[in-house]
Amino acid sequence: MIMRRILLLDDELNVLRALQRALRQHMADAELTIETFTDPEAALLRFADVSFDIAISDFRMPGIDGIQFLSTVKRIQPDTVRLLLSASNDFDTLVHAINQAEVFRYIAKPWQVEELKKTLELAFASRDQQMEALRLMQAPQAAEPPLSPQELEARRLEAEEPGITQVNWEPDGSVRLD
Repeated sequence: MIMRRILLLDDELNVLRALQRALRQHMADAELTIETFTDPEAALLRFADVSFDIAISDFRMPGIDGIQFLSTVKRIQPDTVRLLLSASNDFDTLVHAINQAEVFRYIAKPWQVEELKKTLELAFASRDQQMEALRLMQAPQAAEPPLSPQELEARRLEAEEPGITQVNWEPDGSVRLD
């Protein structure tokens, strides 16, 4: 089983505790490490030290808002799946914010536990796809096997005298000299 890391950010401690409790209870089959923060700057410092699969941030917070936070997360760890948590019903603002930080999904407050679970499952699947694509891009291309000394000599001779390594055979098995 894969260990998953989630970072939760909300300026309200009771919301963080409820969200953490919901995740632990309803995603018990997953190995989760959940870190909670009420301070966006402390959370960003943590991103400099640890790789997270998912970042969930509240939209409205004093100082830095969730979009600024998630946009910074995107720059620090572009493969982290970003989710926005909000009680706001100003959907134009939310859509703009989602597009700016390339947020994967929006989670409404109060959340429905089954919807939250489904959203996280989709987020983990998206993260896995991103990481597999990255792994394939970074994988060294299949190298050709090393050439034998005979193959190296044949290539050297062919480079000096093109066609020297080609033999024209007659139907009776004799070599035709042109």
